[in-house]
Amino acid sequence: MKHAIRQLSQAPSIAEYQPCAVDTFISPAGILQLNANAYGLSHLTVVGSDRTEIVLAKASEDALNQAKAHIRETQAQLADYFAGERVEFDLKLAPKGTEFQRDVWQALLNVDYGQSCSYGQIAEQIGRPKAVRAVGAANGANPIAIIVPCHRVIGKNGKLTGYAYGLAMKQQLLTLETDKHCLDI
Repeated sequence: MKHAIRQLSQAPSIAEYQPCAVDTFISPAGILQLNANAYGLSHLTVVGSDRTEIVLAKASEDALNQAKAHIRETQAQLADYFAGERVEFDLKLAPKGTEFQRDVWQALLNVDYGQSCSYGQIAEQIGRPKAVRAVGAANGANPIAIIVPCHRVIGKNGKLTGYAYGLAMKQQLLTLETDKHCLDI
């Protein structure tokens, strides 16, 4: 079952979508920074990248505890993913983005583990077949790497295309998924 990315309108205010908790996860792909708000995981970035400078909002104790619970669940599911024991995440996601970006990120959640697609296929899926470049930009702006699997998008010609954390990490994630997927067949 594919879970919907929570819409910005579900939060009482835009400010409440700002993450209020942060922690890390040591993975084979590097040290991952996890940020969350009371609504779900808002960011998954790689420590050392320019994407980890995320300002934390002040939050009530209840909201902070909810955010920390989202991070703990994310850490557990990432451990399973990197151990080859999880092919689909079941997490509450709460990224902040435009409606178009959220449509693209939602479409990425439909790309199955061990599979890949092109920017054009995502554009078709969201009903915007001429918006291939905009899809590429939204894919590049994805704040929740790995879980919203932007690494599964490759060029129309089947070659690797850009990835915010480098092509080596993209290849590593694709190989992890392809090798595990091939073993399950």
